[in-house]
Amino acid sequence: MTSILHALDHALGAVLGWLAWLVVPVVVLLFLQWPLRDLIQAYSREANDLGQWIFALFMAAAVTAATRERIHLAADSFAQRYPPRVRAVLARLGALLGLVPWALFLLYASRQSVWMSLRQLESFPDTYNPGYFMIKLALWVLAGLLLLQALVDAFRPRPA
Repeated sequence: MTSILHALDHALGAVLGWLAWLVVPVVVLLFLQWPLRDLIQAYSREANDLGQWIFALFMAAAVTAATRERIHLAADSFAQRYPPRVRAVLARLGALLGLVPWALFLLYASRQSVWMSLRQLESFPDTYNPGYFMIKLALWVLAGLLLLQALVDAFRPRPA
């Protein structure tokens, strides 16, 4: 079991590492919007739409990475006073009783909307540019990555 968990942890880290590079095209597309709009007077909306779905995927990875590194916003001012063992138990319980059900709920509640969007390859409603389905798919990416991270956190062997 620990080798599977270790492999999952390693794979998740690698995927998040690769997805972190999505910030580069987002920044480039944001930068290009103004020159495209003002100088070329074309393609700024396409750059915006592409940037939106890349940003959605990036944020799905970023939220998971923050959870993985335990640097997300947390109400831990009281928890800092707890012994490390108690904090570790709370983290495991939070992952198991908080993140796992939430991720499963997201997958379940969004199944029809996301599936329909994927089947139709939904376009952006205001520009009709392709790719809007990627924003909805990013919800599944977020839920899937958080589910896997929560399982790793909940069942990770305790340090000796």
